[in-house]
Amino acid sequence: MLRYDRPDREQQSDLDNILVPSSTGASIPLSSLAEIRIAEGPAMLTSEDARLQGWVFVDFQGRDIGSYTSDLQKALKTMALPPGYSLKRSGQFTQMQEAKERLSIAIPATLLIILTLLYLHFGRWDRTFLIMLAVPFGLIGGFWGVWMAGYDLSVAVAVGFIALAGIAVETAIVMLIYIDHQMRDHPPKDEAAILDNIRHGALQRVRPKLMTVFVIILGLIPIFLTEGPGSDVMRRIALPMLGGMVSTTILTLVLIPVLYALMAGKSLRITLPDSRDRSQTSPSG
Repeated sequence: MLRYDRPDREQQSDLDNILVPSSTGASIPLSSLAEIRIAEGPAMLTSEDARLQGWVFVDFQGRDIGSYTSDLQKALKTMALPPGYSLKRSGQFTQMQEAKERLSIAIPATLLIILTLLYLHFGRWDRTFLIMLAVPFGLIGGFWGVWMAGYDLSVAVAVGFIALAGIAVETAIVMLIYIDHQMRDHPPKDEAAILDNIRHGALQRVRPKLMTVFVIILGLIPIFLTEGPGSDVMRRIALPMLGGMVSTTILTLVLIPVLYALMAGKSLRITLPDSRDRSQTSPSG
């Protein structure tokens, strides 16, 4: 590849008059050896695997890269390419496909690890699944936040949902621990005592829960007020967490105590008849 100084290539005639030395020492004008003309072509030509290749850069707005690439692929299938030519997609779409394959393993693995740790801690599947309800409730708020902001699903958004799942489970665990602690300190004998214990345990959790929510929200708000390199990606990570904290708060403060009351009441109704049976069948002196 050769590139002359600008004064030597201002016009096409300048290139025509370039002298090329021959083996005999004579200087031959370049116009006698080649046809020099201006024609449309790729902005850049490179080679890969001993084949020439040219890049076509595409930029679009108002839609996600996945649907655009799908429509592009359908349009490319209708093109008749000359022999020896081929088309290949690359760039952000390829990176997104690779990230999607990794996330298809990372997300189920994360949920499985959370489920395993919860069961090892509580030793009961009912408590484990009660805590796991925090994950879909957190996702509801996260998806609403992403939808209202007009963001498309991306790797950054998926990372935000993974972080949200951990925070939602953590807050639900603390609520359950507070209620369990109240149950151990004041063993209930009827359903009214169960509701009283749940009410006291949940009220003790209100302040720590609201403190956690407000700290996370206040910590994420500056991300949406700043501009600079990487701020757009950080917003897509933070937004699912911001929206998910709202729905997780409702779950933790309202739904978990209600479900706990249903589970505890059912357990009490099962155990009370057994205790009466044992008292009725106890041997007399």
